[in-house]
Amino acid sequence: MFISGCTEELCGLGMLTAQIPHTGAQKEQPALPLSANPVVPQWVSPGREPCSLVPAGLWSLEYKRELTTPLCLTARRGHAACLRHLLHRRANPDLAPGGRAPLHEACLGGHTDCVELLLEHKADPNLRSDEGLAPLHLCTTQDSLGCAKLLLRHGATVNLPSEDSGETALHVAARHCLCDHGRLYLRHGACVDARSTQEETALGVLCRQAPGASEDCLQFCRLLAAHGADIDARDESRRSPLHKACGAANASLACFLLRRGADVNAIDYNGISPLGCALQSAAFKRDLRPHLTVQLLLNHGSQKIWPAAFIKVLKSCAAMPEIIEVLFNSYLQIPVSEKWTEAVPEEHQLFYESLFRLAGTVRCLQHLCRSAIRGKFGRKCHCLIPMLPVPKPLHDYLLLEPEGVVL
Repeated sequence: MFISGCTEELCGLGMLTAQIPHTGAQKEQPALPLSANPVVPQWVSPGREPCSLVPAGLWSLEYKRELTTPLCLTARRGHAACLRHLLHRRANPDLAPGGRAPLHEACLGGHTDCVELLLEHKADPNLRSDEGLAPLHLCTTQDSLGCAKLLLRHGATVNLPSEDSGETALHVAARHCLCDHGRLYLRHGACVDARSTQEETALGVLCRQAPGASEDCLQFCRLLAAHGADIDARDESRRSPLHKACGAANASLACFLLRRGADVNAIDYNGISPLGCALQSAAFKRDLRPHLTVQLLLNHGSQKIWPAAFIKVLKSCAAMPEIIEVLFNSYLQIPVSEKWTEAVPEEHQLFYESLFRLAGTVRCLQHLCRSAIRGKFGRKCHCLIPMLPVPKPLHDYLLLEPEGVVL
C-alpha cells in the first residue's frame, strides 16, 4: 500500500520512532503520532549530512541537535511521492524549524518535481531561510534550472537581495558560472548591475573565476555585457572586473573586458592596477600561465612597473621566467643589477644567465626596433601589430611572446 510505503520511508529517516542518545542504556520511545507536521530532532555532525539516531553506543560531543520535519527531509532527498502524500495530509509547506523550509531544501538539491509540488500547495517562493536566503539563492547547480523557472513562474522576486551579503539571484548564478540561470533571470527583469553590500556586481563576481572553471564563464560575461553591464563597475575597494580577472589569471575574461573598453590602468584604493593584481597573484597561480595575462595587459597599453621596483617583481615571480621575460622586454632599456642574482632559482639558470649577460650592455638592435614600434603603436599594439606585413614569428616577437632567453 502507498501509505505503508511512506511510513516505511519515514521510519527509515528516523521520523516515526526515535531513540534518544545518552551515556546509559538505550530506551525505546513511544512512536510519534502520525501528524503531517511533527517537529522532529535529528543529530548532525558539522560538515556532514544529517543522520538518524544511532541504535547504540556513545555520541561524539561534536554532534549537535537540530530540528526538522518529515516534509523537509523528503524534499531534501527528492522523494516526490512521499512529499505528495504529506502535502495531501495538510503538511505545512513553509514550516522551517531547522532554519530551512522544504522549498529551500528542494532547490538546494535541484529536485524540480518536489519544488513543483510545494509551489502547487502554496509554498512561499520568497520565503527566507535563517541565513537570509530565498529559494532562488539556493539554485546553485545546473540541475536547479527547472527549480528556478518554477519559482519565477509562481511569483519569486528575481531581484530580492539576501539579507547578509545583499546578493541577488544573478550574483549567485555568476558565482557558479550558471549562464542558463543568468539568461533566465535577465529575461525576467533582473538588474544587470545590482550591487551587493560590498558594491559588487554580477560581472565582478563572475570575473573572479579561474580560467579553468568553465567556458560558460566567458559566455556569461558576453551575456551580461549584451544586457548593458558596466564593464568598469567598481566595488567598495575600487576594484574593477578587470582587476579581478587579472588576479584570477583569467586571460580570456581579461581579453574580453579589454576589447569592451575596460580601463587597463584603473587604480584601486591601494594604488594597484590590473597588472599589479596579475603580478601579486602569479606565484599562487603558476599552473594557470599568468604570463599570458601580463602579456595581454602590456599589449593593451598597461603602464609598466617602475624600473627601481623590478627587483620586487623578480623576487616574487622568479620561478616564472616567462613573466620576467615579458616584463623585461617591455622596456627599451632597464639596468640589470647584480643584486638580482640572489632571487634567481636554480631550475631556470639558462634564462637567467642570458639575462645577467646584459649587465652593463645595450640591448640588441632587434629589441630596440621592437621597442620603437611598440612605442609608436602604444595601447593598440594588440590590434596593429598583427596587421603588419611581416612573418608570424615577427608578430610574436613584437607582441612579447616569451622565447626562453633574452638578447
